[in-house]
Amino acid sequence: MIRASGLTLRRGTKVLLDAADFVINPGERVGIVGKNGAGKSTLFALLKHEMDQDAGTLDVPASWRIASVQQEYAATDQPAREFVIDGDTRLRSLQAERDALGEDGDGTRIGELEALLTEAGAWSAASRAEQLLAGLGFKPHEWMAPVTSFSGGWRMRIALARALMAPSELLLLDEPTNHLDLDAMLWLERWLGAYEGTVLLISHDTEFLDAVARHILHFDQAKLVRYRGGYEDFITQRAERLRQSRAAWDRQTRETARLQGFIDRFKAKASKAKQAQSRVKALARMENLAPLHAEAGIDIRIPSPDSMPDPLLVLEGMQAGYTRADGEQTAILRDVKLMVRGGSRIGILGANGAGKSTLVKVLAGEMAPQAGTRQASRGLEIGYFAQQQLDVLDLQATPLAHLMRLAPEAREQDLRNYLGGFGFSGNTVLDPVGPMSGGEKARLALSLIVWQKPNLLLLDEPSNHLDVETREALATALAEFGGSMLMVSHDRHLLRTTVDSFWIVADGTVREFDGDLEDYRDWLAQRTAQDRREQAAENRAQADGQGVDRKAQKRQEAEERQRLSVLRKPLEKQLAKVEAEMETCRQRVQELDARIADPELYTDARRDERQKVMAEHGESAKRLGELEESWLGLQEQIEALSAS
Repeated sequence: MIRASGLTLRRGTKVLLDAADFVINPGERVGIVGKNGAGKSTLFALLKHEMDQDAGTLDVPASWRIASVQQEYAATDQPAREFVIDGDTRLRSLQAERDALGEDGDGTRIGELEALLTEAGAWSAASRAEQLLAGLGFKPHEWMAPVTSFSGGWRMRIALARALMAPSELLLLDEPTNHLDLDAMLWLERWLGAYEGTVLLISHDTEFLDAVARHILHFDQAKLVRYRGGYEDFITQRAERLRQSRAAWDRQTRETARLQGFIDRFKAKASKAKQAQSRVKALARMENLAPLHAEAGIDIRIPSPDSMPDPLLVLEGMQAGYTRADGEQTAILRDVKLMVRGGSRIGILGANGAGKSTLVKVLAGEMAPQAGTRQASRGLEIGYFAQQQLDVLDLQATPLAHLMRLAPEAREQDLRNYLGGFGFSGNTVLDPVGPMSGGEKARLALSLIVWQKPNLLLLDEPSNHLDVETREALATALAEFGGSMLMVSHDRHLLRTTVDSFWIVADGTVREFDGDLEDYRDWLAQRTAQDRREQAAENRAQADGQGVDRKAQKRQEAEERQRLSVLRKPLEKQLAKVEAEMETCRQRVQELDARIADPELYTDARRDERQKVMAEHGESAKRLGELEESWLGLQEQIEALSAS
């Protein structure tokens, strides 16, 4: 296990941890949460032996192999798949020694190496690396492309695959979803669910954190406080602790009342549509978050628009894409026919590269259609937050100076008050933008956009760089926004809380999607399975057409069966483990049901026993639900492999 005792960490004069104690047991998946600058990444550096503590001890088993994602790699022309396999350093070392011996070397040692290579999975290494790359969104023709041919975001995906390839007992992941789309994020959730080692995870994506983590370590006033359960459980427990603080009570009560009023208003007008009900459920979660909002000191408010034309925008037969260096046009989207109605709130789904950002740029008027029309209504006022929005900030200017350029006639105190809601309080409004964190710059960019009271917000990954508290404040503000909104985001909590319907970008077009995020996950699974079946059929057709050697073909088929068996084995092992725990948990729930049905349990003399039984029943029922969800996910993965 990992054990810290009296652990003290400083960064300059700032104390990050002061005599902190904590324990992490083998096999646990632990989320590390705290404000930006609290010391989360510094703790990871300490675990990786990249720095020393100032006082106290931090013990990690000496036999544990630690895997993590390196943030920077030297540019290399090495094929992506081989670069990923390099993550397994022991395998590469054995291969190098075996190659050096050749065929005429020490026979005994060659035999030993062959056995060690088999044990290390040498014969399945290529297929395992390809499986990781495929899960993270790489197409088969890209697996052997040089690493230098990919953009920075895709190189980070390759770096993540390399970390997952490395055999390890401890996996450290610092914001692993920053460069992932929703498809890859869902895949990573499933992969981590089957990982048998210990996971420490830093993430500002609360839904991803909740899906993966089973314990939370919270940086709280230079201590690390451990909470049982995922992020949602942490919110509940943390909120209760804050409610018990008299100093915060008044602020919490006012914030809770404001949010509850909004939730009640939304419920009153919500339809019975599945997506609307999903949003009601997400909004109800806000009541627990109220005291956390009050503590965070960030209270984003987006002004309601002065007018709301309907429709706002119409796309008719729209084609969009890019122009190559030789002047030839390449279309990404074709024949798009869509209407943005006044008051609509739309989430845009689709894989990276499908054309989501292209669609938003056309809607924003930043990109002209190659064909078709974009018709904007009179009175349309667009607020556009692009993925590169931070690049337009003046790094030498202050937040106050930025806002004064937009509103030269406004009172300085009014501008200060407005910026305060975005987390720029006191003299921080006079600090230059250059040294600010990515999250602070994103907050400033958003504040400048919404100051102008747009009636249509176009948001392309607005929560990138934002910490958890700011994401929650943004979700609340967008949920209350009285205008229209289209948003691209991989933050599922943000989508659930703020949008009423979805568009899906796939296969070169855009269409309305009748469903919620769970339906989209199912759609992705079906699509992946279909793609695999079609690829297999194509491979068979090519083999028949070329008159392939049947012996070689049978050998390839046997190798493919072995590859799938290797991939299924850990999933089946995990499935058996989950099924055993499900049965134990189900039996315990049945026992507790019988005790709850006993009238004697409700006598005054057995009050303490009744409370314990009720509490254990709630915990056991919740755990059974989690296990059933894991069982379904594992079954989906096994079925997908069987269909490929």
